[in-house]
Amino acid sequence: MFYDQAKIYVKGGDGGNGVASFRREKYVPEGGPNGGDGGSGGNVIFIGDEGLRTLVDFRYQRHYKAERGEHGMGKNMHGRNGEDMTVKVPIGTVVKDAETNALIADITSHNQKVIVAKGGRGGRGNAKFVSSVNRAPTISENGEPGAERWLELELKVLADVGLVGFPNVGKSTIISAVSAAKPKIANYHFTTLEPNLGVVRLGEGQSFVMADIPGLIEGAHAGAGLGHDFLRHTERTRFLIHVLDISGSEGRDPLEDFDAINKELALYKPDLAEKPMVVAANKMDLPGAEGNLERLREKLGDEHLIFPVSAATTQGLEPLLWHVYHGLEAMGPVVFETVTAEKHMDVRVTGKKEERFRIDRDEEGTFVVSGAEVERHVAMTNFENEESVTRLQRILDRMGVDQALRDVGAKHGDQVRIRELEFDFVEFGGDYAPDPDEADNEE
Repeated sequence: MFYDQAKIYVKGGDGGNGVASFRREKYVPEGGPNGGDGGSGGNVIFIGDEGLRTLVDFRYQRHYKAERGEHGMGKNMHGRNGEDMTVKVPIGTVVKDAETNALIADITSHNQKVIVAKGGRGGRGNAKFVSSVNRAPTISENGEPGAERWLELELKVLADVGLVGFPNVGKSTIISAVSAAKPKIANYHFTTLEPNLGVVRLGEGQSFVMADIPGLIEGAHAGAGLGHDFLRHTERTRFLIHVLDISGSEGRDPLEDFDAINKELALYKPDLAEKPMVVAANKMDLPGAEGNLERLREKLGDEHLIFPVSAATTQGLEPLLWHVYHGLEAMGPVVFETVTAEKHMDVRVTGKKEERFRIDRDEEGTFVVSGAEVERHVAMTNFENEESVTRLQRILDRMGVDQALRDVGAKHGDQVRIRELEFDFVEFGGDYAPDPDEADNEE
């Protein structure tokens, strides 16, 4: 079975926790803070591998999580960074965010690396929180959680040439005749249920990759039959060979077939109809082929070059292949635009205060504060340390969370939730004055 779609979960490693520690040595009665930082979590990295052909591996393993960073230690010893998790994917894999459908990456070359889930940074130890007014801080941070998301993987076959046409017109026979590919061939529709790739070798250093795109039908652009599953594979090809049953052995008119398939390509994606195309008038060894060939020539004129061929006897295939090869040579090497994951992940809102977080209210009346920045501060707070909790209160006030809660109607004693943290909204009865030294340590 050819697996060309998959949905998986990825998570970067959490950062290690920082530690609160003080120097304790003989003859050093007032040793300063020496708590080390936690290590950063590992990233989940996709690597293009030209040896893979399908996404079948993701059918059996759907969760991928990188290693977390080690916790910091005393004597200013930092934790070790977590190991990256590398995942091999076939060339031609498109990676999208499953929730937003945003494009994250397009894997188009061997050994191309893309970070799809970034690891969290390590929390800082108390040695990093020394200030002019606090020479012995007990604050330490928890590690930042690693990024996590569900991904949609979609494989689009990378081939130079695509064979398109109705079912049972001879595409599989052609690719088996000109390459080492051995597709299943039988005299019924949809014998081919997956794209077949074959390398066509014409001479020393003269070759190209051909894909047998499974048979299309009318309405394929709208998903009829197996349309969407297969039309995507035509997007990667640079050259199309439109295969027609010129003998009409299936009871269809080859001229009508030609118009129908071209219409499906244009409706699916208009630029597909603009790709260079030649026509392979197949089954020339059958009765009725000569008459239909003349009709096709009259219809197309100089619009498309027609090659009369017989895949069963290999008649006419060599001139067709050489024409396609020279056409590819004239186009030059293919260059795919590569979109990196960094452009689409770990985006934090900056600028206006009201854009840094949002406040909603759930069915029970609890005020829910959400946003990447505010959730990150909560996740990295050590709630077992009073000084760390006080620092979080200062940060939320500086971000404008307290005032925003008042603006939406929060009263003293109302429930507020940020991530898993739930607390009562407290009014202190006066303006809150944050610690001016906190600005140096907040980020």
